[in-house]
Amino acid sequence: MTKTPPTFIDDGAAEHLIGLHLPDVDLASTSGGEVSIIKFSTGRWILFIYPRTGVPGQAEPIGWADIPGAKGCTAEACSFRDSLVELNEAGAQNVIGLSVQSSAYQREAVERLHLPYPLLSDEEGRLTEALKLPTFTADGLTLLKRMTLVIDGETVRHVFYPVFPAEGHADQVRDWLRANPAD
Repeated sequence: MTKTPPTFIDDGAAEHLIGLHLPDVDLASTSGGEVSIIKFSTGRWILFIYPRTGVPGQAEPIGWADIPGAKGCTAEACSFRDSLVELNEAGAQNVIGLSVQSSAYQREAVERLHLPYPLLSDEEGRLTEALKLPTFTADGLTLLKRMTLVIDGETVRHVFYPVFPAEGHADQVRDWLRANPAD
């Protein structure tokens, strides 16, 4: 029996984000300590939000492959890593990743994947709650839905949601940046 792949549809859960100003919320960073999310608010920057990265040898949550947008976090993080120079040239001054995983868990991914940008942990859900970011539940875990925010200063300018495929997403962001230069 052939398995039907998950369907990716825009459920409208991120529409409210365009035009929002970021709150002054401190989050744990893989760069060390806690940083305010608005620390990155100079110029245009990218916040890519993902459910969770896996660790080699550890099982995925039950039903993971059947959840639209769940798979591909590691590929997406590597895509942003590999496209960082082009993203910078297209106008992104910073690229930051965000998930609800602990900063210790994220540090393993940063080291293993050689990520040149920080990952922020919203393990306590402060930013998720403040921005009403869309979530889903898998195997008892509440995780963020995959999306990317293009932010000018402290204001969300554009939202990519849903994001599919994850592995080529950095190219979509780069192309959008080139077509929509900052004011």
